Amino acid sequence: MAPTAAEQHTRKAVGLAARDASGHLSPLAITRRGTGDDDVVIKILYCGICHSDLHSIKNEWKNGRYPMVPGHEIAGEVAEVGKNVTKFKTGDRVGVGCMVNSCQSCESCNKGFENHCPGIIPTYNLVDLDGTITYGGYSSMVVVHERFVVRFPDTIPLDKGAPLLCAGITVYSPMKYHGLNVPGMHLGVLGLGGLGHVAVKFGKAFGMKVTVISSSPGKKQEALERLGADAFIVSKSADEMKAAMSSMDGIINTVSANIPMAPLLRLLKPNGKMILVGLPEKPMEISPFALVAGKSSDLTSLASYISSPDSQTYVHTLYVWQRTRTWPGAASAA
Repeated sequence: MAPTAAEQHTRKAVGLAARDASGHLSPLAITRRGTGDDDVVIKILYCGICHSDLHSIKNEWKNGRYPMVPGHEIAGEVAEVGKNVTKFKTGDRVGVGCMVNSCQSCESCNKGFENHCPGIIPTYNLVDLDGTITYGGYSSMVVVHERFVVRFPDTIPLDKGAPLLCAGITVYSPMKYHGLNVPGMHLGVLGLGGLGHVAVKFGKAFGMKVTVISSSPGKKQEALERLGADAFIVSKSADEMKAAMSSMDGIINTVSANIPMAPLLRLLKPNGKMILVGLPEKPMEISPFALVAGKSSDLTSLASYISSPDSQTYVHTLYVWQRTRTWPGAASAA
């Protein structure tokens, strides 16, 4: 008889867990599975703090499973590998992003887009294929199928590179796939939090004109002087918004709150792209007139989920980030 999931999960670890929707974390003894033939065992050294971690532990998306160990910007070192693993060896500097499993057999998986797999398994807060609940990177170690592990270039510090595994790739991937990576194009970045500041740096690395759109005037100096944006618009200023109408090829919308969309859509050129990467708690309301009015009759509205774990995409992402010469804020130590 094959061993049960509980019998396979005998490796002891410790995590920081939310036990309810209060948002508080406390230590929790957890177990990980033994090393499978295709598995990589990772000693976690750092894990970034993503806004989705905050949404999740507070159950703002109404899908929380407690106790919950969050964290999906994992960086560390390989401690052990299974006998079939060929891409990694002990001591390698590696990372794990937003997913740790998928069906690995559907059309999306076969094309390297596991993020579109109907059976995608996020890094935490979901039932894995063996029936156990996944625990994330706010823990001492993790065991992951090698398909979902990526290698960090030696030149990238692990603590500062960890946020690239969610925030970085979440903005980079739609920019790449939807043509917002062309020198001379005008990119709007809505919001200047974790996702927004990475989008600014990628936009500049691609040679684009970058305008930050924010409701907080106090972020202007950070956007222009520290991150290198070309312009800053206060979204509450009717004059500033009017002056920028029909000027942007695309907008990366990183805001995780419900905000009026019509004024933002008016900033786009004809056929401009509104890429949604922030995940508000409540459904968005968009007037159809805002989508078809005036010059924006051919507007394409796009939404981006987490990126594919394809290793070459990640390596390219990290390489482009290196060109910016500025790293995202340091991750929290595990």
